[in-house]
Amino acid sequence: MTWEFTLVGLLTGVLVGTTGMGGGSLMTPILIFLFGIPPTTAIGTDIAHGAAFKTVGAIQHRRMGNVRARLAGWMLLGSAPTSLLGVWLATKLAAHHGDGVESVMGRVLGAALFLGAVGLIAKSVLHKSAVGTVRWRLSTRDRIAAVLIGGFGGFIVGLTSVGSGVFFGLTLLVVFPLRARKVVGTDIFHAAALLYVAGIGHWIAGNVDFGLLLWLLAGSIPGVLIGGRLTLSVPEKALRLVLAGVLALAGFKLMNLPGAEAIVLIGLGAGTAAVILFSARQICLRLQRARNRRLPTAE
Repeated sequence: MTWEFTLVGLLTGVLVGTTGMGGGSLMTPILIFLFGIPPTTAIGTDIAHGAAFKTVGAIQHRRMGNVRARLAGWMLLGSAPTSLLGVWLATKLAAHHGDGVESVMGRVLGAALFLGAVGLIAKSVLHKSAVGTVRWRLSTRDRIAAVLIGGFGGFIVGLTSVGSGVFFGLTLLVVFPLRARKVVGTDIFHAAALLYVAGIGHWIAGNVDFGLLLWLLAGSIPGVLIGGRLTLSVPEKALRLVLAGVLALAGFKLMNLPGAEAIVLIGLGAGTAAVILFSARQICLRLQRARNRRLPTAE
C-alpha cells in the first residue's frame, strides 16, 4: 500500500492544519487497526511524521500571526523532558506487558477528551471573551500553568503518541484567553517542537518506519497548508465547534466504545465533505472577486 498512506496523510494534514488536533488520536489507531502496523512502530512513526509536517504548519501559522511563541516555549519547558520519560516507559511496558497498558491509557484519555468536547461546546455557547488582537502578557500564574500542562501532556505524548494536539489544544482553550485560531497556531507550533524530542527518542529505540513516514508526508504536508489557510476564513464560533467535534471523535475512538469506529468514520466523512464544500465556496468567492476587479468601471 502506498497511495492509501498518502490519502490518510492528506486528510490528517487538513484536519490538523484547521484545528491543530486529531493527528495522533486518529493516525495511530488508523495505522494499527486499518493497516496492521505494529503498535510500537505505529506510535514511533506517527510521532516522527507529526514532527515533520507540523513544522510546515507551524511556519505557516507563524507567518499568519497565529502563534503565541512565548506560551509555547513555557509549555515546551515542561513537555520536552517528560516526553522522553514517556518514551522510555512505553518501551519498558511494551516489553514486559504488551500493549495492554497503552490501551488503558488511551481509554482514560479518551474519556477526558470527550468531557473536554462537552465543556468546549458549553464555553462556545457562553461565548467567554478571548484575547486575539490585543497584547497579552504572560503572568507568573500563566507560566506555571504552561509548564505543568506541558509536563503532564508531554508524558502522555511520549507514552501513547496521543495528545500533542487534542490535550494541549483543549487546555489552551480552557486555561488561556485565546481566540480559536491562536490556539490552533500555538498548539501546532508547540507540538512540532515537542514531537521532535519524542521522535528522536523513538528513532533511537528503532520504532520509526521511514518508508511509511515518507508516504504519509507526501499527503500531510500539502494538507496542513490547506488547513492552515482555512483558519482565516472559518468564523470563530464555528471553528470552536469544529475543535469540539474533533475532540469528541478522538474520545470515542480512544474509549473503544461499541460502534465507535462507525461513529468516527461517519463524523470524519461528514467533516471532510463540509471542508471540501467550504473550500470550494471560498475558491468561487475569490474567483468572483478577482473577476469583478478586472471588469472595467463605468465612466
